[in-house]
Amino acid sequence: MDTSQLNEALTSKSFDKIADICDNLLLQGAAEGIDCQDEWPYTIHLLGHIYNNDINSARFLWKKIPAALKEGRPEVVAVWRIGQKLWTRDYVGVYEAIREFSWTPEVQPIVASFAELYRKRMFELLLSAYSTISPQDTAQFLGMNENDATNYVLQQGWVLDPASQMLTVKKQAVVTEQKLDPSKLQRLTEYVFHLEH
Repeated sequence: MDTSQLNEALTSKSFDKIADICDNLLLQGAAEGIDCQDEWPYTIHLLGHIYNNDINSARFLWKKIPAALKEGRPEVVAVWRIGQKLWTRDYVGVYEAIREFSWTPEVQPIVASFAELYRKRMFELLLSAYSTISPQDTAQFLGMNENDATNYVLQQGWVLDPASQMLTVKKQAVVTEQKLDPSKLQRLTEYVFHLEH
């Protein structure tokens, strides 16, 4: 089985493409009658789905993995622990699951990239859900200690009220850029002209 696309995605750190590449390779192998379960990179495949926030696909892949392989590959189990925490929306548990395992050099870059991506998602969640929040809660959502989390959000323009010790969330302005496509304007003009005549 040709895994060059997967290797290329890993080398170029295109982690968002891993799940699709693995899915296609698995289907291709099944169509050709190749049994590749023993050497299949389940850890990377699971991480690809988790990286893309596709927890349902990760769950189905987990169910397909033979029990003997789950028992023999602790890293696969550790990746699934991240998936379980995501499934149950245990935001703090996701960071704990990432930190509590010693990842192999092949998997470490994907996990580190996912951790940063997840932190950004959690920051966006805080932006949309809160107007004020405590530094303790912020630290839990961002997987940092209180000082680091406070400094992180202060750099994003949030304000710490010294009296209440609460962080005031600064909503970032949404910039929408409308591009006027001349061909669309031309079609609209022709349509209006057609209606009038």
